Amino acid sequence: MNSKSGDVNNGEAVMRSDLKALAQHLGLSQTTVSRVLNGSGKAYRISEETEKRVLAAAEKLKYKANTLARGLRSKRSNTVGVMVPEISEGYSTAVLSGIEDALLVSGFFYFVVSHRHRAELLREYPSLLLARAVEGIIAVDSALEEDLPVPVVAVSDHHRRPSVVNIELDHLLAARYALEHLHKQGHREIAFIKGQSFSSDTLARWRSIGKVAADIGIKINPRLVVQLEAVGLGIEPGRVATVRLLERNVSFTAVFAFNDLAAMGAITVLREAGIHVPTQVSVIGFDDILSAATNNPPLTTVRQPLQEMGRVAATTLLEMIRSEKSEWPKHPIRVLPTFIERQSTEIATHLRRESSEPVLLRSVIQKI
Repeated sequence: MNSKSGDVNNGEAVMRSDLKALAQHLGLSQTTVSRVLNGSGKAYRISEETEKRVLAAAEKLKYKANTLARGLRSKRSNTVGVMVPEISEGYSTAVLSGIEDALLVSGFFYFVVSHRHRAELLREYPSLLLARAVEGIIAVDSALEEDLPVPVVAVSDHHRRPSVVNIELDHLLAARYALEHLHKQGHREIAFIKGQSFSSDTLARWRSIGKVAADIGIKINPRLVVQLEAVGLGIEPGRVATVRLLERNVSFTAVFAFNDLAAMGAITVLREAGIHVPTQVSVIGFDDILSAATNNPPLTTVRQPLQEMGRVAATTLLEMIRSEKSEWPKHPIRVLPTFIERQSTEIATHLRRESSEPVLLRSVIQKI
């Protein structure tokens, strides 16, 4: 490309303007221009004035990411792979939505594979995606055991590897939001539904819960801790865990669940057992999936910015693909939760448990 490629008056060269030429014309870095064009300028605190300059110049210079032609010239596929545990309502779907937002505007194609945490698929899928010439991989709650020859961005993976950039939630702040809310409402006998052992977030979140509980004076009763075990979809794993919890006949006034679907399963079982939520037991979820607000009752939850995590993951991967390895982020990218209070929690009454109630619960459980 000749030296006039950035000149507004040079029509033919302008029509062929690529990202580098556009950045040179504006006097900005390619990274900044890429972030604006990918729709993630605000996430990286790029000023509104700069965003307007980039978009105006892109329109004036008729900049277009001609993916197919560019790929043929550079012998690149302009394709990435996305690994998720499953594709249904909940965490993975929300993150995937954000990934799609960023990849679609960038002109990249993508393959999505789901593995249901099956070990053999987690081992095989990276090779399968590489065989399809992907230029990078986004792993959503998908632990990768080996280093790969392409850039990798992991959402909710807590392993530190030089070749992988992690997108992580601040679990300590998330635990503090939930437990301080219950503590202020007078709840001390709190039951916990932990995540499945194969989930990347389970250990990090449980450690955070333990630290915050100790800080604010909540004693965790091991008999009030159950773990999601089933790999089933929807609320079923939460239902199964809550039945096990009730079978122990230990008093509790609140439940803090690993995710919203588990919380919904808990509410269903409690209702079937004749226990009203929230007047008798308060329930808090995690994630703030779409149906959390329309659940009965609407679910109090810790919101993960799931779509934003997906957008940041995709934008970060594209930048890694376009840059040298020495320029890749050196530290995890941390995102912050927010607390959403709805109608599934309220002040503890301390009156609902009587000595005869465990017998009643046992008889109800047998009918579930």
